[in-house]
Amino acid sequence: MIETLNALIVGAAQMEAIEERLFALGMPVAALMEKAALALSAAIQKEYPLAQFPRVGVIAGPGHNGGDALVAARELWLSGYQVTVYAPLPRLKPLTQSHAQYAQALGIPWRTELEEGENQDFWLEGLLGLGQTRPLGADLSRWVRILNDSPAPTLSIDVPAGLHSDTGEVLGAAVVAERSFCLGLWKRVYFQDAALAYLGRPSLLDIGIPPTVAAEILANAPRIQCFTRRHLQKGLPLNRPPVTHKYQQGRALLVCGSRRYPGSAVLAALGARASGAGMLSIAAPASLQSLLIQQCPEAIVLPCEETPEGAVAALPPLDFSQFQTLALGPGLTLAAAPLVRELLAAPVPLILDADALNVIAAESLLPTLTRRSAPTLLTPHLGEFRRLFPDLNPQDRLTAAQEAARQSQSVILFKGARTVIAAPEGETWLIADSTPALARGGSGDVLTGLLAGLGAQGVSPWQDLGALAALWHAETALGLTERRTVLGVDPVTLAQSLIPALGEMIDDGFKHL
Repeated sequence: MIETLNALIVGAAQMEAIEERLFALGMPVAALMEKAALALSAAIQKEYPLAQFPRVGVIAGPGHNGGDALVAARELWLSGYQVTVYAPLPRLKPLTQSHAQYAQALGIPWRTELEEGENQDFWLEGLLGLGQTRPLGADLSRWVRILNDSPAPTLSIDVPAGLHSDTGEVLGAAVVAERSFCLGLWKRVYFQDAALAYLGRPSLLDIGIPPTVAAEILANAPRIQCFTRRHLQKGLPLNRPPVTHKYQQGRALLVCGSRRYPGSAVLAALGARASGAGMLSIAAPASLQSLLIQQCPEAIVLPCEETPEGAVAALPPLDFSQFQTLALGPGLTLAAAPLVRELLAAPVPLILDADALNVIAAESLLPTLTRRSAPTLLTPHLGEFRRLFPDLNPQDRLTAAQEAARQSQSVILFKGARTVIAAPEGETWLIADSTPALARGGSGDVLTGLLAGLGAQGVSPWQDLGALAALWHAETALGLTERRTVLGVDPVTLAQSLIPALGEMIDDGFKHL
């Protein structure tokens, strides 16, 4: 069942199938084009008002994307804008040709060449839109270069020309848009890290797709959706009965840290603290015990035997049935490889990060994960992902994460500018926004602790656990960026801000969504 259309993400073939179903039900193609272009024209006039941006150059391709551009050109012309249409290709689809004839009948200037130095206040680009899979030819590449060299901003319709609609790959050359207006449903390209530099600021425009039609077409496909603040509001804060005690509110075990990376253990502990878990235990080298007690006095610190390099050599005797989650990896170093191998067999839900992932990659231990009976969640960044899954192409992050989840029979939390959380069955969540402020050592350790604490409190299924933690983490960083700039989001401040940020998000009721 589709919860909300504004959270749904589709591929080009799925969007085409949805449109074909609408047409089969009696929706005229021309009517859908009118709805799309009228929504587009209204959005443009709101953000680029006539008084400030009177001159607009409209780039109209031969297909329906060009038709959308021409209907928008007509509406902008009738609203007083000084519109010039530029059409690089003479042969247009029939409906697009009809709009071209009407535009010319209205007296809208029509050009077939785009020259260097053309002066406009903004460009509306409708060259190709959805469905691009082949590199642009030399002529269209030249048009793209001229647009990108222009000092005026470019607004792209649905997908900037030159981007693969699903993978975000640049097909030789691509328009660098200031704004991208996605029509109807979010497309996969909007969640591919490779495309983000070209999309500018994106908006989703409602064109009246009935949810029942989308549900019909996508009924047999794994769900791919944005995990939104509204989803977070439903999941957090976690409910507690009026009568309870700490052992009923989740027990998490962190195995982390080394003499080389003592801070990783501290940061993971601070993340787990913010989750609200009832009891936190930290297994770390004995030499870190005082530091951890100072930073997280409520935790039970389990001092561990150390290797000569200062890594955890072995855990003290433990009853793993006490714990609802075990998080393994931050700051361990590869010297802890024997411990990692041992704990992969632990009969407890397992969260793997950092050096735990590096050990798995170095020793080809992925098959071990497929034999686990308890849930497993992996949190790789791009470099770790490549080491773990060298045969997968991370250019298409969505497909790569889904295939990695299937191969490992684990939930994959693929960190990046657009974090992907994929389950082995194919269900996938995406985090639609983040900040480069998180590109800072220690941010991932905080996330690992947060995952461990939330998982210990019973959040399930684990793809939802990954999405809840990742969105909370990202939204906290976004709020800090507004107040402190991207330079001011250090991991300690991030961890300490998780609870205040959650309180603010709950208090404001997410009214802006």
